[in-house]
Amino acid sequence: MTSYLTGLIGSGIGPSLSPALHEREADRHGVRLIYRTLDIDVLGVAPEGVGELVRAAHRLGFDGLNITHPCKQLVIEHLDELAPEAAELGAVNTVVFRDGRAVGHNTDATGFAQSFARGLADAPTGDVVQLGAGGAGAAVAHALLNLGVDRVTLVDTDPARAATLATALTARFGPGRARPAPAGELAERLAAADGLVHATPTGMVAHPGLPLAVSLLRPGLWVAEVVYRPLETELLREARAIGCRTLDGGGMAVFQAADAFRLFTGLEPHTGPMLADLGDLAAFPA
Repeated sequence: MTSYLTGLIGSGIGPSLSPALHEREADRHGVRLIYRTLDIDVLGVAPEGVGELVRAAHRLGFDGLNITHPCKQLVIEHLDELAPEAAELGAVNTVVFRDGRAVGHNTDATGFAQSFARGLADAPTGDVVQLGAGGAGAAVAHALLNLGVDRVTLVDTDPARAATLATALTARFGPGRARPAPAGELAERLAAADGLVHATPTGMVAHPGLPLAVSLLRPGLWVAEVVYRPLETELLREARAIGCRTLDGGGMAVFQAADAFRLFTGLEPHTGPMLADLGDLAAFPA
């Protein structure tokens, strides 16, 4: 039987559903896939140590790795090559080992785009505020502009990071399509926005809480989340209570996993059953 060894590097990833999603999909194809979590918190490794973990996995015969917060940008300098989408985004969430080389890919952007088209296809997209300009944020912002959003306003705890991403987006998509904004202007920006995308770790099991004051939400605003564990974050729960249309992070998790599975194995994933798997798996407490 054909077999694959894969894994996930990141912080606080114990509750991740990626292992089960990949292993169940492999079972449907009649192949053996083992998916391990390499939690830097458990291992006592700083985020900057991601390179050594990648090299160790390569030496141990892994076929590939997924990379998540906070290592999506830090891992780049440790790879031999970047696929075009990863180079463009400046972030990697999938590493494939082939012919002695480690090649970085990014499936977050396509994952979010497919999820948005599935859950918020008819939502207004004139002006969108995005919280978070890190690795996931870069991918989501690119996806939003590719989907036809007129303008993305980026707010991050690190203003320089938001400014850098806005500059990169403007260079690709044109003047006025992206802009940074300080956290102090969040209320003003949201008041004029059609939608809010949350792309930070806040709300994950390991990082509970809200990324902004609930008072800034209003019924006319749609809210999209990238966190999927839990599937209903506190942000989504509060947004729904107010009357906002919402999109959870489950679709993005499945579609990016499906794209990564294809890269790892060369097999075409079954996204319908994978979405069903997510619903089944997410029903269990993290």
